[in-house]
Amino acid sequence: MRQIVLDTETTGIEIRDGHRLIEIGGVEVINRRLTGRHYHQYINPERNIDAEAVEIHGITNDRVANEPVFADIAHEFWAFVQGAELVIHNAPFDVGFIDHEFSLVNRARGNDALGPLASKCSILDTLKMARDRHPGQRNSLDALCKRYDIDNGHRELHGALLDSEILADVYLAMTGGQTALTLGAEQESAGSGSGNTGFAIRRLSSERSPLRVINASDEEVQAHQQKLARMREKGACLWDTLGD
Repeated sequence: MRQIVLDTETTGIEIRDGHRLIEIGGVEVINRRLTGRHYHQYINPERNIDAEAVEIHGITNDRVANEPVFADIAHEFWAFVQGAELVIHNAPFDVGFIDHEFSLVNRARGNDALGPLASKCSILDTLKMARDRHPGQRNSLDALCKRYDIDNGHRELHGALLDSEILADVYLAMTGGQTALTLGAEQESAGSGSGNTGFAIRRLSSERSPLRVINASDEEVQAHQQKLARMREKGACLWDTLGD
């Protein structure tokens, strides 16, 4: 399965207020392995960025003034994501902004060649997944990093590519790892979370050698059979039923 773990940054919160995309980042995952392929682009939003938004992601008007507008990168981005499952935290927000950008491009060009995302991609919302798995608890990306023991200490500000890389680790942990059981809701105050789970993401090289298979020696097999014989003398041996 091909997945793109995706994140965006914007000039503000509401599309209806004219807010636009200023950054898109996504990393490719195939069969639960990060491939190293990614997409990252800053975008000139053709409007000012709200001061409140700058405090969150640190992207200023000057930073994106000379970047391409969305129309100039729309086809490249569309080619990267189409056909994949998009993994997004709070998907309605990001999908809404991306589809809005596609609609502006289509309107300007008088066609419907681009988007919406759901027409060529399936979409998985990790926020909804986290809320289903951890009801009553905080399920922000930072909270999930703490819960699954994923290092996000280098995340001082939001950034689309960095957040997509962190979300990829979170998603793989949520869908393939274990975390400690937590009774009750997490609190906002420090030190009241679920605690250290002991589960950390460590990526293994795809070039690593296959694991060695070590078979039991004749002496070990004989000792095993003798042990089973002694167990059978005392009653039924569950080991005998494992092949049934």
